[in-house]
Amino acid sequence: MNFKPSGSWIVLPDPVIKETESGIILDEATANANAKRSNVLEALAVGPHCNFVEKGDTVMVDPRSEAARTEIDDKLYLIISEHQILGKW
Repeated sequence: MNFKPSGSWIVLPDPVIKETESGIILDEATANANAKRSNVLEALAVGPHCNFVEKGDTVMVDPRSEAARTEIDDKLYLIISEHQILGKW
């Protein structure tokens, strides 16, 4: 990914899975409900003012937080602010 976030923004993979590994296609409501359960994700890119999170860190996102869902290079990603991170591994 060539996208570089500004400030303290972090790019995460979109956790919505529309098809299971066995090939079952999930309806949109089920896919979105499952995505809300997945709040542990890898930081794919971080802005220059991020003090806590680095690219490649596995982070836990506050499940109550809002994220901007956007398409970059034909894939969906979530962009959140660093203050929405609860911790990292």
